[in-house]
Amino acid sequence: MGKASHLSVILDLSPTQWHLSAQATNPHPLSIETFLSQLLAFLNAHIASKHENTLAVFGAFPGKSVMLYSSTETPAEDVPSQDANSYPPFKIVDSMMLQRITRELDVIGVLEEEPPCALVGAFTKALCYINRITRPSPSGTTIAEDPAVLPDPRILVLSVSPDLSSSYIPIMNSIFSAQKLKVTIDVCKIYGPDTVFLQQAAHLTNGSYIYLERRDALLQYLIMSFLSPPSVRKVLAVPKQDKIDFRAACFCHKNIVDIGFVCSVCLSIFCQPVPVCSTCRTKFPIKTLQRLSAARPIPLLTNPRSSLPLASVNNATPRLP
Repeated sequence: MGKASHLSVILDLSPTQWHLSAQATNPHPLSIETFLSQLLAFLNAHIASKHENTLAVFGAFPGKSVMLYSSTETPAEDVPSQDANSYPPFKIVDSMMLQRITRELDVIGVLEEEPPCALVGAFTKALCYINRITRPSPSGTTIAEDPAVLPDPRILVLSVSPDLSSSYIPIMNSIFSAQKLKVTIDVCKIYGPDTVFLQQAAHLTNGSYIYLERRDALLQYLIMSFLSPPSVRKVLAVPKQDKIDFRAACFCHKNIVDIGFVCSVCLSIFCQPVPVCSTCRTKFPIKTLQRLSAARPIPLLTNPRSSLPLASVNNATPRLP
């Protein structure tokens, strides 16, 4: 028998993005109600796969992240009434998640400007939760110290929002933490353009990144691609992304750049040569700045000053050919 598997699911619950996803003008519209019904069927399948499997669900709402469900903790509220015609674990998952998601969305209400979803906060909570349940207890009373009984952890991200360049550094820190904990990160991009950072997260943790071409077949994608734990995927042909975007976000303007300039001391990334590193405060020689500025590719813009090197813009003497 295989070891138990732990699944932490991060839900991107941006009201604006889900409203756009449900528009009838889309080739395959998907509303949040249909999404939740198919998601709950997938979560029930994970629980039913093995009695020892554990589950945790985190919601990334605009401006905050919330734990929606945890199978390792006894719920103190939102406990459904007993029903002889339903399997109790399934009913607890379904009712608790729907009630808490509805409650959080009602609290948000109508916003003039919706803040970005707290995906990084949900990542952090999921990793802290996994670290707590997979690390043996110092006292040895609550969690067995036998590694064979510790769950095999993984994180599944269901995303509908585009990349947020300002969250590049926190997301990369989360990826490095997942690597240290040996946590696999899977990503299912349901709506919107491909996300550069989540592609890198899946690649660096040996996970799968899938972009849904048919959103009406969400449940089939989830079961065929993400139901099996990492230990079983070695003998399965799990789909993975063919192309990976390894671009990074600059530390100065938080923009995703094709060509960046890296600090030789702290490895900070900048979109243009800078005299002083804003991270470690290292000062660079003027000749180095002039050489890097002269080597920059000329952008195809109509503004003539935009093609000048950094040294010329700053009224410094450029290097003569």
